[in-house]
Amino acid sequence: MSEKQNNKTNHLHPLWSVHQGNGPLFATALHAGHEIRDEMARILAIEETTRLREEDPYTDALTKVVENRIIPLHSRFEVDLNRPRDEAVYLEPEDAWGLKVWQQKPNKQMVARSLQEFDQFYAQTKLLLQRLELEYGRFVVFDLHSYNYRRGGPDSLPDDPQQNPDINVGTGTMDRQKWAPVIDRFIHDLRLFDYAGRHLDVRENVKFKGRQFATWVHGHFPDSGCVLSIELKKIFMDEWTGELDQKKLQTLFCALKSTLPGIAQELQRL
Repeated sequence: MSEKQNNKTNHLHPLWSVHQGNGPLFATALHAGHEIRDEMARILAIEETTRLREEDPYTDALTKVVENRIIPLHSRFEVDLNRPRDEAVYLEPEDAWGLKVWQQKPNKQMVARSLQEFDQFYAQTKLLLQRLELEYGRFVVFDLHSYNYRRGGPDSLPDDPQQNPDINVGTGTMDRQKWAPVIDRFIHDLRLFDYAGRHLDVRENVKFKGRQFATWVHGHFPDSGCVLSIELKKIFMDEWTGELDQKKLQTLFCALKSTLPGIAQELQRL
C-alpha cells in the first residue's frame, strides 16, 4: 500500500492523506478533519467544542475498512467539501445552522485559498477514482458521515428514532435502478449484522440523500461509480463531550466490513 499527503496550500498543515491499495472499493470521511489553517483560526468565533460537535469525529477510522481512501484533515469550517463550490465556505450564520463562525468574515483572498483546497481535493479524488475505473470497470465509494441525535442538549432525550435511524444510506444522487443490487445488498447485510445483541436500524434517504461529493462522483463517473452516502447516528460517542466508546466504534467498523463480500459479489454480477 502506498501513502502520501497533499500539502500544496499550506506546508505546515497537510490537507488530506491518501491511501491506495487493491480492490474496487473506496472510502472518504469528508467532515472528519478538525485542523484549521492559521489565518482562518485567528478569526474564528465558534468554540472548539461546538465546532467538534458539528464535525464528524472518528469517521476517518471507519474508512480503514477498505484499502483505497482519501481522508481530509481540515475542518468543514475551513471549507466544506460536501457542499457546492459557491457554498463551501461558511460566511453567514445561516450557512452553519445559525452558528456564529467568525469574529470577522474571511476576506476574498482567504476564501479564494479555501476554494483552492476544494479544487485540489476534487482534482486529486478524480485521479484516484479514474485509476479504479480503469482497473476494475466499476467501483463503490463509502461516503462516511455521522450525525447528532441529542440536539436538545446533553441531558435531553434522543431525537425521534422514527426519523433518526442508526444508519441512513443516502442514494438520492444516483440512478437508483442501475445500482439497485449493490444498494439492496449493502442494506440487507448491514441489517443482518449482530450489533451488541440487536440489529441495526438501517434505512435509505430518511434524513440525508447525499450531497455534493456524491453528486460530483455520479456526474463524472455515471456508468462506473456508485456512492453510498453513509450517515451514522452518533451512537458510538457522546456528541456533547466528544467522548468515544471505542468498543461501539469497532463494532460499527465490523458491521461495515461485513458488507464487503456482498458488494464485491454484486459488482461482479453487474
